[in-house]
Amino acid sequence: MKIITTVEELIDIAARERAAGKTIGMVPTMGALHEGHLSLIRRARQENDTVFCSIFVNPVQFNNAEDLAKYPRTLEADVQLIGDQADYVFAPTVEEVFPVKPTEVYDFGTVANVMEGAARPGHFNGVGVIVRRLLEWTRPHKSYYGEKDYQQIAVIREMCRQCRILSEIIPCPIVREPNGLAMSSRNRRLSPHEFETAANIHRILEASRSCATVPEIKAFVETEIAKIPEFQLDYFEIADAETLLTTDDIRNPHGVMGFITVYVGPVRLIDNIRY
Repeated sequence: MKIITTVEELIDIAARERAAGKTIGMVPTMGALHEGHLSLIRRARQENDTVFCSIFVNPVQFNNAEDLAKYPRTLEADVQLIGDQADYVFAPTVEEVFPVKPTEVYDFGTVANVMEGAARPGHFNGVGVIVRRLLEWTRPHKSYYGEKDYQQIAVIREMCRQCRILSEIIPCPIVREPNGLAMSSRNRRLSPHEFETAANIHRILEASRSCATVPEIKAFVETEIAKIPEFQLDYFEIADAETLLTTDDIRNPHGVMGFITVYVGPVRLIDNIRY
């Protein structure tokens, strides 16, 4: 595995790999890697000749300066975890990626305006800024994303459509801790007690499958979350799996998803479930 730190080298290597007739898989990450990330890299390894993984804490997708400051940066450990599962790791500085302050403003429509988009203004614009750069620099045949960030995948698909980026977007299933908590880099900020308590998010979502209607699901989840003192519900929405607009029809033809965000102490955790 080779570590790349400059955009120029990344573009050059990716171009040479494509010219050699190799298929390229790309896994964008912000580091602090866990088994969820590794599952994406392994899938990219299975489906492509060459695998790139980026490790870059993207400042323009944080709307909270404190959250950015606290985001774990563990490059050395991340590289050891990846091992030979990726061929190249792109680990640039902020100055390398953004020699000048980015000014792009996207309109991704409704998929970016609801839920996380409403709760974190500017977040998805920042996601679009960095992912477009990574995909244009590497021009991968496929790029891989975890479904814990389901809304982010929808935004990236829309960005690729608008910008005519041909990389195939590959969503991959949520990987969970043994207690059911969705794996996240933020989990390492939880105390042992908070970590075990946070497993109730998934337990409650799973239990809500027994409800027959959307109002029943919402009432059940909101009531159960409120019973746990360590939890503060940010939002719980039932939405069309394609448009991400809220729906009251549990038999929606596109499929129906439940999206939840809960604060456990100061740590903000997201999860989702398909009904």
